[in-house]
Amino acid sequence: MNKYPLWKYLLIAVVLLVGVFYALPNLYGDDPAVQVLATRAGKVDGATLGRLEQALKAQGIELKRAELAGDTLLLRFTGTEPQLKAYELVRETLGGNYAVALNLAPATPGWLRAIDALPMYLGLDLRGGVHFLMQVDMDAAAAQALERYVSDWRTLLRENKLRYLTVATNAGQVEARFRSAEERDQAQELLHKEYRDLLLDATEREGTFLVQAGLSEQELREIKKFALQQNITTLRNRVNELGVAEPVIQQQGDERIVVQLPGVQDTARAKDILGATATLEYHLVDEERSVEEAVAGRVPPMSRLYRDRQGQPILLLRQVIITGDQIINAASGIDSQSGGPMVSVTLDGQGARRMDNTTRDNVGKRMAVVFVESKTETKLVNGEPQRSTSRSEEVISVAVIRDRFSKRFQTTGLDSPEEARNLALLLRAGALAAPMEIIEERTIGPSLGQDNINQGVASVLIGFALVVGFMVFWYRAFGLVANVALLLNLVLIVAVLSLLQATLTLPGIAGIVLTLGMAVDANVLIFERIREELGNGNSPQASINAGYERAFATIADANITTLIAAVVLFGFGTGPIKGFAVTLSIGILTSMFTAVMVSRAVVNLTYGRQRRLTKLPLA
Repeated sequence: MNKYPLWKYLLIAVVLLVGVFYALPNLYGDDPAVQVLATRAGKVDGATLGRLEQALKAQGIELKRAELAGDTLLLRFTGTEPQLKAYELVRETLGGNYAVALNLAPATPGWLRAIDALPMYLGLDLRGGVHFLMQVDMDAAAAQALERYVSDWRTLLRENKLRYLTVATNAGQVEARFRSAEERDQAQELLHKEYRDLLLDATEREGTFLVQAGLSEQELREIKKFALQQNITTLRNRVNELGVAEPVIQQQGDERIVVQLPGVQDTARAKDILGATATLEYHLVDEERSVEEAVAGRVPPMSRLYRDRQGQPILLLRQVIITGDQIINAASGIDSQSGGPMVSVTLDGQGARRMDNTTRDNVGKRMAVVFVESKTETKLVNGEPQRSTSRSEEVISVAVIRDRFSKRFQTTGLDSPEEARNLALLLRAGALAAPMEIIEERTIGPSLGQDNINQGVASVLIGFALVVGFMVFWYRAFGLVANVALLLNLVLIVAVLSLLQATLTLPGIAGIVLTLGMAVDANVLIFERIREELGNGNSPQASINAGYERAFATIADANITTLIAAVVLFGFGTGPIKGFAVTLSIGILTSMFTAVMVSRAVVNLTYGRQRRLTKLPLA
């Protein structure tokens, strides 16, 4: 009656054994580490490791262990101080062709890693790190869309040999000016065919004839939506370059993005990389017109006045050859001729064709590289925050086109290797569709994270101890059975979280504590049912069997309804709520296994073989 077949005992033993093995890695903690990632221009191999080991030894920095896997190198250290020293040394030794990041690496033994037994990730509130709330400048996104239309209109009108005075933005519209109504009407017809989404309007002002176009509400919504999604994608790429494990990057509302970087110690670099909007533009130098006249205020319509880093004026053609959007790879390094920092650039197909056509037709002429950076600032005006975006553009390099080139070339003129490294990282990760400002920043130090861990563990242990004490007091020997099942349930929850490589947060710990309380409910129902059966005059063996069989439906109903609530929380909640829902769901499933199947197996092994059982130790 109260006996399991052998296969059930074996199944329980295998599940529990696997659970113990996969829960073990969480006991070993983390090592402070420096992570080295190869970019497309760099290579991480044994020679790289040898160089770093030699450099570390020369500086007296003790290396605990080094691990080389694919194009990633992980250097482990005994403490935070040697880790920080090694970080600076590695960056100096390797140069700009590598992404170097501070990290925390699990100290799991090799025999556990061999079976892919890894600890679960800890969230920002437990591991420490940084939290950013970033505001996307949607006005700038709309302005950039209008600037793209300006460039496209100029190209379209030139290709169709329609003469115009100027094409520019004015009061949130694109505006093309013509000498005659006939030219304006021809242009309007052409533009209407090409840009059906734009709201075109023909008008006349001060003796010139204009075609004006504004963005429709639908297109404006699409531009803002694209800007938000593109910025999220770019931020993910930049975070990957930083080498952060388990980052959280998600949309909040229509204009904001939340970025959480657990374990990040170099917060200044993370802030610079996430908020930066630096990119490059390539223009031809206007060789035919006078710089002096442009400085005096007579700038030709097809040209624009820039200044280099020494403040000297230079006149460039407005037409942009390529921008950072066409760059698919970039690597920093040292120029062999000048000895200064440089960025090696690789273009996509469209950019390569543009560069090829430009250099083919302009050999002997000069090309300029413009460094473009946008910054968004918030200032209080009359007690209310006002956002403003400033855009700085300076010429960093001017060179004569000696020969035709297209896909690969170098850009020099940067101030420092650090600037070259950051620019290469930003170009690789992709351009932001609109500038962003960090409007909220919270840093959670490792010590505060450890305090949260200690408090979370304490809450689990206190809750566990109270439940254990009550069960032993109220149900005696059967209470011990319930406590064994409860302990195994906790082990299985940790094991499943580790197997899934889930992220544990403080709300997740709350879910575990709640699960422990709920898990023992099943045993309470079973034991009370056994008491009822004994009170009805049934034998101990029959009472045990009836208790487990008849309480199962009630236990299943209660757990299924709770599981449905947890699934709803996961589906509609955000980060912390999802963490709570995940641990609660896992705990419900494991508690069904331990409270019913495991505890029944223990009871069967203890009492099932006693044929003359007359009394149960169930106070």
